[in-house]
Formats: sequence, structure tokens, C-alpha cells
Amino acid sequence: QVQLVESGGGLVQPGGSLRLSCAASRSAFNILWMGWYRQVPGKQRELVAAITSQGYTRYTSEKDDVKGRFTISRDNAKNTVNLQMNSLKPEDTAVYYCFGGSSWYPVDYWGQGTQVNVSS
Repeated sequence: QVQLVESGGGLVQPGGSLRLSCAASRSAFNILWMGWYRQVPGKQRELVAAITSQGYTRYTSEKDDVKGRFTISRDNAKNTVNLQMNSLKPEDTAVYYCFGGSSWYPVDYWGQGTQVNVSS
């Protein structure tokens, strides 16, 4: 079993930045995919960004502008995955969940979630 612990959420004004971090409880080298989903009340959880242990990245195709504003990165030696979010918009408000597994869908492991609020 892998435990994933997120940090870095909070309240930010539109146009601001946040950096989310997720730490895995065991070697991330053995976790092929890691990344982030987000969810707002009443909607399905959606993929934001994912990265393999070799550094291949995937950003959600439903929100094309995410790739230009968000950057996912991974440090296998530190068992962490990060999401740098710039130029945040109110519609980015959601609970962000870290995930890990053999695929980006379905997911094997979830973190507990961290709230991101973008509001003036």
C-alpha cells in the first residue's frame, strides 16, 4: 500500500500562483504514473496532469489552457510529484487529489485531497 500526502493548497487571488506537492510513502521509482486530478462539487473528478517515472507528461485534453499555465514535475529520489500552477483562474477552484499507479486511469492510489480556492 502506498500513502500519498498532499500539501500546498490554499486561497489565492486570480492571476496568482500555487505549488502543490505530493509525497509518496515508498519509492516512487516503482510507481509508473503519478499526478493530479481535481474535483468540484457535483462533477466528476478530472485529470489535470500526470507524469511517468521516466518523465513523460500528460495534461488534460478537456482544459487545453491548463498545459500553458500548469507544470507537473517529479523527483523519484525524493518520492515527490509537484504541480506548479500559474495564472490561476476562479474556475481552477477545486479539491486537488494526488494519485499514483500503473496508469493515469484507473488509479491505484489516492491522496486525501487539498483545497485550492481562487478568489478575489
